[in-house]
Amino acid sequence: MSDLNILSEQTVDMPDAPYQARHFIDGEFAQSADGQKSDRVSPSHGVVVSQAALGSNVETEAAIRSARAAFDDGRWSRLPAKDRAAILNRIADLIEANVERLAVIETLESGKPISQARGECGGAADLWRYAASLARTVHGDSHNALGDDMMGVVLKEPIGVVSIITPWNFPFWILSQKLPFALAAGCTCVVKPSEVTPSTTAMLGEFLQEAGLPAGVCNIVLGYGNPVGSLMTTHEDVDMVTFTGSTAVGKLITKSAGETLKKVALELGGKNPQVIFPDADLEQAADAVTFGIYFNVGQCCNSSSRVIVHEDVADAFVARVVALSRKVVFGNPMNSDTQVGAIVTTDHQAKIDGYVRQAVAAGAEVCLGGHIMSVPGLGTQFYEPTVVRGVTPDMAIVREEVFGPVLTVLTFKTLDEAIALANDSTYGLSAGVWSENIHTCLEFCRRVQAGTVWTNTWMDGFPELTFGGMKQSGQGREIGKYGFEEFLEVKSLVMRIGRKRAPWVRTA
Repeated sequence: MSDLNILSEQTVDMPDAPYQARHFIDGEFAQSADGQKSDRVSPSHGVVVSQAALGSNVETEAAIRSARAAFDDGRWSRLPAKDRAAILNRIADLIEANVERLAVIETLESGKPISQARGECGGAADLWRYAASLARTVHGDSHNALGDDMMGVVLKEPIGVVSIITPWNFPFWILSQKLPFALAAGCTCVVKPSEVTPSTTAMLGEFLQEAGLPAGVCNIVLGYGNPVGSLMTTHEDVDMVTFTGSTAVGKLITKSAGETLKKVALELGGKNPQVIFPDADLEQAADAVTFGIYFNVGQCCNSSSRVIVHEDVADAFVARVVALSRKVVFGNPMNSDTQVGAIVTTDHQAKIDGYVRQAVAAGAEVCLGGHIMSVPGLGTQFYEPTVVRGVTPDMAIVREEVFGPVLTVLTFKTLDEAIALANDSTYGLSAGVWSENIHTCLEFCRRVQAGTVWTNTWMDGFPELTFGGMKQSGQGREIGKYGFEEFLEVKSLVMRIGRKRAPWVRTA
């Protein structure tokens, strides 16, 4: 579309050669025993930007064995918390020192804009520092009123070996929502990044080594879900699995992990509503909706892909969003001014387009976009900013996670109707409400089924505030104190004081 803001110019240099991503097992980097590798072709530039080792059962078994030994001998789990925190802080320093290197490879592998990648990789350091601060806060409870001959203590201990499986859309950020908190708790870990975006996770291995993390405490295995991820979720020496990705895969992991009754924490999909009341600041709300749908090309579990707007302001509001959408800078991710980059794969691009075409066939109206987009010199692995009206709650484009730059618009008349529409979903990750009336906002927040609710803003977050979903958006929590406690096991210690226990066996 000629009236879109498309940028093809490049301002950041490409690497001279593909990055070589290797496994990190027992403190050492290694290629796969069989020599297998996979190439990652940049979705935006069409060239090989990384080559990653492809793991098998051999590497996965070695990584789990290393993590198990490192946990059981106490080299990390029994280390004083202040020493664990010191290492996590050194890792944070190394992350900050390598932000540009991380951002360039993440941009090329994922297609996200370089400015966004810099913000995520640099911001991840704060997650590591916050986790380091939590390492020194672990404590349980004492019970001194059980009788004059009894005392009870509740201890919190690291759960053990944790398998961490991360997605392609925020590879370094989501890894940093999990790994430092597990390490802070005293756990040892085996990490598998997506085979689509493996390199920043592999780079982290360098920082772990340089910071002095003991060998075996964190192991990284690259490769596909089968066999690497499958073994990580079923192996009897793994105590917990934490996964971020699709709800369908999350359900499979829950089933497979259930064979050994592992703890499972899941952060899954979302179909997140922003509800716009007529008294809202429509300019602020329209900007937030525009940001919420196009951030990371809509390839985001927190994407606000459903806007539910009061019918009195619907026409004006949609017009604002369409006008703003035309001004968003789509195009070359290696330009610092670009706001929206490429779609991760051609298969995913076809899936996005299919949702739009199906909605149109069912009677929906495309107000903007709705087509695959080309960027001069970079090809066609992009998708137009898209706004769709005239949808009904039963349409797939409204109910399912499109995971692209596609906004659907529903309307409502009353607060009850708005809340019913917001809750009419199998997902419950996030929601937003826009109103100048605090009573409206509070009632919405209390009644909406979502793990995070924003009022008059969207997608603001802090390491201190936990994150996770309700319903089929997952189980368990990440970051914050509650996310940290996911990696702790509770143990009760019951002590009798003195020789006062009454005999059970009658001897007389």
